[in-house]
Amino acid sequence: MGAMLVLGIETSCDDTAAAVVEDAKTVRSNVIAAQDVHREFGGVVPELASRAHLDLIGPTVERALVDAAVSFDRLDGIAVTRAPGLMGSLLVGVSYAKALAAALGKPVVGVNHIEAHLLAPLLEGAEFAYPMAGAVVSGGHSELFLVDGIGRYSIVGTTRDDAVGEAFDKAAKLLGLGYPGGPVIDRLARDGDPRAIRFPRATVKRSRFDFSFSGFKTALREHVLRTSPGPDDLPDLAASIQEGLVGMLVDTTIQALEETGVERMVVSGGVAANARLRARLTEEAAAVGVEVLFPPPSLCTDNAAMIARAGRPRLARGESDTLDLGADADLPFGVPWTG
Repeated sequence: MGAMLVLGIETSCDDTAAAVVEDAKTVRSNVIAAQDVHREFGGVVPELASRAHLDLIGPTVERALVDAAVSFDRLDGIAVTRAPGLMGSLLVGVSYAKALAAALGKPVVGVNHIEAHLLAPLLEGAEFAYPMAGAVVSGGHSELFLVDGIGRYSIVGTTRDDAVGEAFDKAAKLLGLGYPGGPVIDRLARDGDPRAIRFPRATVKRSRFDFSFSGFKTALREHVLRTSPGPDDLPDLAASIQEGLVGMLVDTTIQALEETGVERMVVSGGVAANARLRARLTEEAAAVGVEVLFPPPSLCTDNAAMIARAGRPRLARGESDTLDLGADADLPFGVPWTG
């Protein structure tokens, strides 16, 4: 039997993505079509995202096959994000994948993109040792997991309000820095003093591994109204914002690592590309005996290569969802941790 080729399709939010992955870890192509329409609004507009996916999904899939030098008939199966995300966006990807599977006579499987994020380092040849910790940190997620094996996930902590990526986006919007906010704050912070401004850092007392970022956003708004920062102030302000948000992530994560007693951790999602988070978490986790695995930045954000990788085991076993496969914007993932 030749190499297994899986087409991955990802449309959970505002990026239209398609990829071809060969066997378990060879990424033949990984195409992401960003939707610039959201920039003027400082955030994702769900209806506009759905319409943009409709326009972009066909050309994006075709580009992925061209880049991979693969024809449709060479594909062994299709994996598509079915949850969680924006309902309209998910429906575009799922509907396209089912129609393509029916036309080609190929199997199709639905994938939870939170699981796909946790498995993304496997595309780079990482080896997992269980139990391990996992974190998904992005515009829609700030979650800590205990991973006892593929398909066995316990929720250790989550956000009580905003996700950390959303907090970065809202901070950038307050400062007029555009969307998405995380990358521009990361760039500005390199020339700033992270100790210039001390923003409050919330802790959730009754659930010590949960996060809360809404108070940080309020404190930043009050600071901006009080001081009216100019262009020269932005590097220090960006560095202080980043240090505050990263600090809340790292402090809570280290506590969770000490409590669970694991020796390895995976961190993925768009915010996992942040340079300061990668440096601090790597250093502080090492101090408590934990190795941290990050995907490369190109595989941290929503992408279709991780979807193909997550769907491959089911396809390799000969499984396939039926054409009744649906999208689920709020599909639960994992079980409560009881440790």
